[in-house]
Amino acid sequence: MPELLRYSLNDGIATITLQNGKVNAISSDLLKELNHALDQAEAAGAVVILTGQTGILSGGYDLKTMRSSPENATNLVAEGSTLTRRMLAHPQPIIVACSGHAVAKGAFLLLAADYRIGVEGAFTIGLNEVKIGMTMHHVGIALARNRLMPAAFERAVINAEMFTPQTAIAVGFLDELVTAEELLPRAEAVAKQLQTINMRAHAATKRKVRKDLLDTLDAAIALDRLTPLTA
Repeated sequence: MPELLRYSLNDGIATITLQNGKVNAISSDLLKELNHALDQAEAAGAVVILTGQTGILSGGYDLKTMRSSPENATNLVAEGSTLTRRMLAHPQPIIVACSGHAVAKGAFLLLAADYRIGVEGAFTIGLNEVKIGMTMHHVGIALARNRLMPAAFERAVINAEMFTPQTAIAVGFLDELVTAEELLPRAEAVAKQLQTINMRAHAATKRKVRKDLLDTLDAAIALDRLTPLTA
């Protein structure tokens, strides 16, 4: 089986690059590899950079699995939500270097990170679940409500409005934009800056700041296992 991501560790920075086909579909196998990569990064005490192939971070969950059966879809979303929860509580900073499009679960990866850098261009970022006939899951609602600007929350979740990289900053999906050539150098510069903070204090403060959200996500993951995802 081909590797679904690349992992490298250099100077205390762990770079995880998704490489699962043209749209970096989030499958159960990719989630397993991503969790393993985070295990390695955590053991090394490394700041994490998560990125994708040129032009795309991820187009969302693997549609073959999502369409195969309600049970398979529910299980995959639960696995993805558990990863989201893990990212939000990760003891070292996580930077997402968004290399292009970030749709559905791809956009939720942005909302689960500590710092988000996007690239300029004709890319789409947002939550299209309602557009494709999925009822937004409880974890997605809770995360979007917490991380997006209040004025954009319902537009993004209920109306499935999609955003350009420029407007994605204003609504809360991204923190800054650079050119495609500058993306990884800028992510590495941010990672080096974040290496200067006290990681023990970072982890403890992160847990305090996000305690209510993490508790909400724990309950939401359980509830989503009982809730149909189709409209």
